[in-house]
Amino acid sequence: MKGLIINGPNLNMLGKREKEHYGSLTLKEINNLIKNEFPNVSFKFFQSNYEGAIIDRLQNLKGYDFLVINPGALAHYSVALRDAFMLVKIKKGVCHLSNIEEREEFRKIDLLKDLADVYVCGLKEKSYIEVIKKIINIKGE
Repeated sequence: MKGLIINGPNLNMLGKREKEHYGSLTLKEINNLIKNEFPNVSFKFFQSNYEGAIIDRLQNLKGYDFLVINPGALAHYSVALRDAFMLVKIKKGVCHLSNIEEREEFRKIDLLKDLADVYVCGLKEKSYIEVIKKIINIKGE
Protein backbone atom coordinates (compact mmCIF):
# COMPACT_ATOMS: atom_id res chain seq x y z
CA MET A 1 0.00 0.00 0.00
CA LYS A 2 1.27 3.46 -0.90
CA GLY A 3 0.24 6.73 0.71
CA LEU A 4 1.01 10.37 0.00
CA ILE A 5 1.07 12.87 2.85
CA ILE A 6 0.87 16.53 1.79
CA ASN A 7 1.55 19.34 4.25
CA GLY A 8 0.75 22.95 3.49
CA PRO A 9 2.16 26.33 4.45
CA ASN A 10 4.10 26.85 7.67
CA LEU A 11 4.04 23.19 8.65
CA ASN A 12 7.78 23.15 8.01
CA MET A 13 7.95 25.37 11.12
CA LEU A 14 6.46 22.80 13.49
CA GLY A 15 8.42 22.56 16.72
CA LYS A 16 8.80 26.36 16.66
CA ARG A 17 5.11 27.29 16.40
CA GLU A 18 2.55 27.57 19.20
CA LYS A 19 2.96 24.27 21.00
CA GLU A 20 -0.46 24.54 22.67
CA HIS A 21 -2.06 24.31 19.21
CA TYR A 22 0.43 22.30 17.18
CA GLY A 23 2.38 20.20 19.68
CA SER A 24 6.15 20.09 20.08
CA LEU A 25 7.17 17.70 17.30
CA THR A 26 8.84 18.85 14.10
CA LEU A 27 7.43 17.81 10.73
CA LYS A 28 10.31 15.37 10.31
CA GLU A 29 9.47 13.80 13.68
CA ILE A 30 5.81 13.51 12.68
CA ASN A 31 6.80 11.86 9.39
CA ASN A 32 8.95 9.36 11.32
CA LEU A 33 6.08 8.71 13.73
CA ILE A 34 3.81 7.94 10.76
CA LYS A 35 6.36 5.57 9.18
CA ASN A 36 6.89 3.76 12.50
CA GLU A 37 3.15 3.45 13.15
CA PHE A 38 2.46 1.98 9.69
CA PRO A 39 5.54 -0.06 8.70
CA ASN A 40 3.65 -1.92 5.95
CA VAL A 41 2.76 1.30 4.11
CA SER A 42 5.16 3.02 1.75
CA PHE A 43 4.86 6.78 2.34
CA LYS A 44 5.90 9.76 0.28
CA PHE A 45 5.92 13.09 2.13
CA PHE A 46 5.52 16.48 0.46
CA GLN A 47 5.46 19.92 2.08
CA SER A 48 5.20 23.28 0.39
CA ASN A 49 4.49 26.84 1.38
CA TYR A 50 3.22 27.44 -2.17
CA GLU A 51 -0.40 26.80 -3.05
CA GLY A 52 0.40 26.16 -6.72
CA ALA A 53 2.97 23.48 -5.89
CA ILE A 54 0.39 21.63 -3.78
CA ILE A 55 -2.24 21.93 -6.51
CA ASP A 56 0.26 20.63 -9.09
CA ARG A 57 0.94 17.66 -6.83
CA LEU A 58 -2.78 16.90 -6.46
CA GLN A 59 -3.32 17.15 -10.21
CA ASN A 60 -0.52 14.66 -10.93
CA LEU A 61 -1.22 11.86 -8.44
CA LYS A 62 -0.15 8.49 -9.77
CA GLY A 63 0.52 5.21 -8.03
CA TYR A 64 -0.95 5.99 -4.60
CA ASP A 65 -3.67 4.14 -2.75
CA PHE A 66 -4.56 7.08 -0.54
CA LEU A 67 -3.83 10.72 0.18
CA VAL A 68 -3.76 12.64 3.45
CA ILE A 69 -3.48 16.40 3.40
CA ASN A 70 -2.95 18.89 6.18
CA PRO A 71 -3.64 22.01 4.14
CA GLY A 72 -2.76 24.40 6.95
CA ALA A 73 -4.16 27.88 6.43
CA LEU A 74 -5.08 27.08 2.81
CA ALA A 75 -8.05 25.14 4.18
CA HIS A 76 -9.73 28.38 5.21
CA TYR A 77 -9.73 30.27 1.92
CA SER A 78 -8.36 28.38 -1.08
CA VAL A 79 -11.11 27.56 -3.54
CA ALA A 80 -8.38 26.57 -6.01
CA LEU A 81 -7.10 23.93 -3.57
CA ARG A 82 -10.67 22.72 -3.00
CA ASP A 83 -11.18 22.35 -6.76
CA ALA A 84 -7.96 20.31 -7.11
CA PHE A 85 -8.83 18.17 -4.06
CA MET A 86 -12.28 17.49 -5.51
CA LEU A 87 -10.64 15.87 -8.57
CA VAL A 88 -8.67 13.36 -6.47
CA LYS A 89 -10.23 9.93 -7.06
CA ILE A 90 -8.31 7.84 -4.50
CA LYS A 91 -9.24 7.58 -0.82
CA LYS A 92 -8.47 10.94 0.77
CA GLY A 93 -8.31 12.42 4.22
CA VAL A 94 -7.85 15.83 5.76
CA CYS A 95 -6.25 16.45 9.12
CA HIS A 96 -5.31 19.41 11.27
CA LEU A 97 -3.07 19.38 14.32
CA SER A 98 -5.19 21.91 16.19
CA ASN A 99 -8.91 21.87 16.76
CA ILE A 100 -9.83 24.51 14.21
CA GLU A 101 -13.45 24.43 15.36
CA GLU A 102 -12.42 25.89 18.73
CA ARG A 103 -10.11 28.61 17.42
CA GLU A 104 -10.62 31.99 15.77
CA GLU A 105 -13.73 32.39 13.62
CA PHE A 106 -11.77 32.50 10.35
CA ARG A 107 -10.14 29.14 11.17
CA LYS A 108 -13.46 27.35 11.67
CA ILE A 109 -14.03 27.21 7.91
CA ASP A 110 -12.49 24.22 6.13
CA LEU A 111 -13.21 24.16 2.41
CA LEU A 112 -11.92 20.59 2.09
CA LYS A 113 -13.83 18.97 4.95
CA ASP A 114 -16.93 17.92 3.03
CA LEU A 115 -14.82 16.40 0.22
CA ALA A 116 -12.76 14.14 2.49
CA ASP A 117 -13.50 10.48 3.06
CA VAL A 118 -11.99 10.93 6.54
CA TYR A 119 -11.56 14.10 8.57
CA VAL A 120 -9.66 14.45 11.87
CA CYS A 121 -8.62 17.56 13.76
CA GLY A 122 -7.44 18.57 17.20
CA LEU A 123 -5.27 15.61 18.15
CA LYS A 124 -1.92 17.25 17.34
CA GLU A 125 0.41 14.65 15.73
CA LYS A 126 -2.12 11.90 16.47
CA SER A 127 -4.44 13.56 13.92
CA TYR A 128 -2.27 12.02 11.19
CA ILE A 129 -2.29 8.60 12.83
CA GLU A 130 -6.07 8.56 13.23
CA VAL A 131 -6.84 9.75 9.70
CA ILE A 132 -4.50 7.12 8.22
CA LYS A 133 -6.00 4.34 10.37
CA LYS A 134 -9.49 5.28 9.20
CA ILE A 135 -8.48 5.56 5.53
CA ILE A 136 -6.76 2.17 5.56
CA ASN A 137 -9.96 0.64 6.94
CA ILE A 138 -12.19 2.03 4.17
CA LYS A 139 -13.39 -0.92 2.10
CA GLY A 140 -13.84 -0.94 -1.61
CA GLU A 141 -11.22 0.97 -3.57
